Amino acid sequence: MSWKNVKYTQSKKHGAGNMSGIRVFCPECNARAIIKKTNRKHQQISDIYCACSVVECGHTFVMNMTFSHTLSPSGLTGNKLVKFLIDRLKPDEQQLARDLLNGQLA
Repeated sequence: MSWKNVKYTQSKKHGAGNMSGIRVFCPECNARAIIKKTNRKHQQISDIYCACSVVECGHTFVMNMTFSHTLSPSGLTGNKLVKFLIDRLKPDEQQLARDLLNGQLA
C-alpha cells in the first residue's frame, strides 16, 4: 500500500471501527475510493475493501492497514508508562522511585 493512496483526516467522531477519517485513493486512476468493508484480522492488522468512486474506472481492491509504531505513549496505560519512566532512571533513582511507589518512604 502506498501512502500516496491513503490519507487521514480529522473526524468529529472518534472510536473503534470509525474509518470515516481515512481517505483512500484508487491506485489506478487516483480518484477517491469508497471503503465498503473492513475486516479486522488482528488487533493491529485490517483488510480494507475499497471501490473506486469513478464509475468508468470501476476498480475494486483490498488495502492492508497495519500498526507501525508509537509516536507518543498512551495516557491510558499507566503501569506501562511508570515502568517506561523508571527504566530510564539511574539505578539508585530507580530504587528510590520503587520505594516511593511501594509506600516505604513517607
